[in-house]
Amino acid sequence: MKHVKFSNTLRIAALTGGLFLSASAFAQQVVVKGHVKDATGEPIIGATVRVAGVEGGAITDANGNFTISANPKSTITISFIGYEPATVTAGQNVDVVMKEAGATQLKDMVVIGYGKAKKADLTGSVTVMKPDELTKGVTNNASDLLVGKVAGVDVQTDGGSPGAGAQIRIRGGASLSASNDPLYVIDGLVIDNNTATGMSNILANINPSDIETFTVLKSASATAIYGSRASNGVVIITTKKGSSGQRPTFSYNGDVTVSTVRKKYDTLNASELKKLAESKGIDTNLLGDADTDWQDEILRTAVSTSHSVSMQGGLKNMPYRVSAGYNAANGILRTSWMHRFNSSVNVAPSFLDKHLNFNFTAKYMYEKDRYADPGAIGAALAMDPTRPVRTDDPDYSVVGGYYQTLQGASFNDPNWTKTSYSQTPQNPVAMLNNKHCVANANDISGNAEVDYKIHGFEDLHIHASLGAQYTATSQTTDVARTSYSDNYYGRQEFMDYYKYNIVGNAYAQYMHQFGDHHVDIMAGAEQSHYHRTGTGTYGKGTNPLTGEAYNEKLRSETEWATHNSLVSYFGRFNYNLLDRYLLTATFRADGSSRFAKGHKWGYFPSAALAWRMSEEPFMANIHWLNNLKLRFDWGKTGQQNGIDDFYYAPVYVRGDQFSQYAFGDTYYYTMRPNKYNGKLTWEKTETWNVGVDFSALNNRVGFSIDGYIRNTRDLLANVSATAGTTFGDQLLQNIGSLRNYGLEFSIDAKPIVTKDFTWAVTYNVGWNKNKITELKAGAQDWVWVNSTTAARGTSTRLQRNKVGEPINSFFVYQQVYDDNGKPIEGLYVDRDHNGVIDDGDRYYYKSPAPDVIMGLTSKFLYKNWDLSFSLRASLGNYVYYYNLANKAKVCDSGLYSHGAFENSNPEAVALGFTGLTTAMNSVSDYFIRNASFLKCSNITLGYTFPALMKCGSHEYFAGRVYFTVQNPFIITKYKGLDPEVANGVDKDPYPRPVSFQLGVHFDF
Repeated sequence: MKHVKFSNTLRIAALTGGLFLSASAFAQQVVVKGHVKDATGEPIIGATVRVAGVEGGAITDANGNFTISANPKSTITISFIGYEPATVTAGQNVDVVMKEAGATQLKDMVVIGYGKAKKADLTGSVTVMKPDELTKGVTNNASDLLVGKVAGVDVQTDGGSPGAGAQIRIRGGASLSASNDPLYVIDGLVIDNNTATGMSNILANINPSDIETFTVLKSASATAIYGSRASNGVVIITTKKGSSGQRPTFSYNGDVTVSTVRKKYDTLNASELKKLAESKGIDTNLLGDADTDWQDEILRTAVSTSHSVSMQGGLKNMPYRVSAGYNAANGILRTSWMHRFNSSVNVAPSFLDKHLNFNFTAKYMYEKDRYADPGAIGAALAMDPTRPVRTDDPDYSVVGGYYQTLQGASFNDPNWTKTSYSQTPQNPVAMLNNKHCVANANDISGNAEVDYKIHGFEDLHIHASLGAQYTATSQTTDVARTSYSDNYYGRQEFMDYYKYNIVGNAYAQYMHQFGDHHVDIMAGAEQSHYHRTGTGTYGKGTNPLTGEAYNEKLRSETEWATHNSLVSYFGRFNYNLLDRYLLTATFRADGSSRFAKGHKWGYFPSAALAWRMSEEPFMANIHWLNNLKLRFDWGKTGQQNGIDDFYYAPVYVRGDQFSQYAFGDTYYYTMRPNKYNGKLTWEKTETWNVGVDFSALNNRVGFSIDGYIRNTRDLLANVSATAGTTFGDQLLQNIGSLRNYGLEFSIDAKPIVTKDFTWAVTYNVGWNKNKITELKAGAQDWVWVNSTTAARGTSTRLQRNKVGEPINSFFVYQQVYDDNGKPIEGLYVDRDHNGVIDDGDRYYYKSPAPDVIMGLTSKFLYKNWDLSFSLRASLGNYVYYYNLANKAKVCDSGLYSHGAFENSNPEAVALGFTGLTTAMNSVSDYFIRNASFLKCSNITLGYTFPALMKCGSHEYFAGRVYFTVQNPFIITKYKGLDPEVANGVDKDPYPRPVSFQLGVHFDF
């Protein structure tokens, strides 16, 4: 029977025994001299050498040698980052050969499209990133792990709301109107990029603790195997697996996070607003007596927690892993929260002496969200600070006791309406509490793979997989009838969304070594089906006087369904000569149901060459060099995401109430076709890439450099349709081309490696420029960006795409300044010299996309302690300062109208714009600001502790405790709330908080 003993007891006993035995033990020690090298015979510099059970140790010198004192029967362990630990029995002279980490499990293999490859044999631009537990920071989603980690990959989180997703751009955007998101492949299953309504983000179905690696495919040689979906790059996510023959082991991760407001907008307080009102000749008796900070009223300090547990191991021929996680996140905007449960199962049995291998993966996620009214942020900036949140005045009972600007009678008067006064600022606390929006999401996905290595012809593999994902979501919005912002019936909205996709593929792969020649040939086919159904918004409310239902729509009137399919054939040829001359060629043909006959098929080839110079005989004597590889590749990829499934055909739908036809006293709905374009075809992106990979000093330093040019043609955009040719004023068409070009650099180094201290640093930088090279939008060479508008409640569009300009460029007036550099209100440069300031004087000025993005992670390890920080920077990104443009109307009517005051801010007061001169004020280039920034993503301090309990030869409850500060500071000249704005218009964003997290990890 085994007895359980705690480490403290053992240590006390060991210390007591040591008092009696130390003299004899010391007498038995010998001096051990050793030499440590890698599999190629090169010495390993800086490896740590320790004697089992003895504190301290030694470090190998520049020749790989070490000297240490040890008992002749003791065990010596040698470890070095990137290599598997080696153990030897103490002797006077030992010779140690270390194997690279993973050498026993398909050495240095990288997951690529439809298979794996050795990292050394890659010919395209591929980045493999394994999440580092020491530097990951506060992580709620899989996308959080990529922030600032990969060169050329710009990750911008969608504000600070709980569970929010992110906008990910790989080497800039390649489209105007279609999708710019990368393709996601999770454990071999291609994910549908349409985020279901009521689900926080596309990657919510993965617990971040389950992720083993990210593989980011950037160049066309790497991505072309995915063909029509790969123009924006590919992110392959692989989750953790068990190991054959491993005893069951358990892991636990838990944390508590406190999040608080990092920065608030600077608004006027009560006394400042009174002084401003006096200066503008406004009767201050119209103001109240309170002094309310409305931002404090809607923001809070929030506490969140997450927990995950996993079990992994393996029978003789069946590795397995099971995990579950729970995340309860509360937002700093009151009433917002997210609860999410994730689980996953993986089993990988093998049969027939490992000739027949299976891999089954299944994941389930349940998420429940409470969404806060985003308009409350803007309302908090506008609401009169001299008014209280609530009042006991019975007249305000009609709006739930919240202070509002009341005009009219009460609910008892059926003629009373509140919608007439919606232009007055609303009570933001009432907006949050009166609107109850809750969403539920269930997501289940799975993938089954089988691989058969032919008996007697083991170089040939047959591989097949079948995967599916099903998502069901519902969202309910209940607006109380006491809400000032709605009708007196109140309002309820219901929305259901369902989607499922099925992907099946099969391919054959032949790999063989012919002397100095190695070939790898793969060919296969795939079918993908994506289905989405749901019911649109339908509402009902009740007249408080009559009980009559208001504006009720039947479910049958709002149901919709759509689907699309893809049929694909693909192949890849890899050739390796002498392990230094590498060739890769791929081809894929995709047929999509989204295009009409004659346009359905797209063809996507690629080719790549690589030369491993470090393997040449003339470099054999350069012992400090580990790898030097030159790469060149070319390829074509496609784009079809973002296109309606039946846009190519005249789909008939029921018209609205304005298109009914009368027969007698009865009115009947008519049917009409939606707008459509039967000539649509793929967007196609052609990419050229050249790169260099380098590593030296036993891989203690390594870097990669890539340069690329990406040309997208048949660019999709919405342009004005010829009158009478289709229903609708705009039509999606293939109208132009776009070019991205840039450079990327990344370095990974360990500047200091000693016995007790290691410093590791990684840095990446990406520079990208883009411009539109062709647009055929009828008689013009530009198209509007319809998703953004200027401030001041106008519908003036702010961004436009034009030939020769970056995508989504701001289209504004050029401001004129006085001798002191202060902008002169209403005065702009007459750029077309016609004597009139009109649209002809607007010009293209800057864009939201950064020119340069950077990421830096530094990690310090001292004995059992670790300290790390991560920084990231964005340079050359410009933002429209919506808040200042909206408040630049400091005059009597700008401060007081419709019987209510609207608050302002010190910056607008100092600017002095009255808002009376011209509506063009909000479209001035003065409000386009350089939003370059340097952010500290996180700072983490951790301590790794030894096993707390032992049972026989097994140790339990070893782990790590850590403290993290997330988003502690930002260095920027931008005066808004946060310079990180995805679409370039900084309009009332959900603030990103500063968070403090205390966490623990256990292995048992």
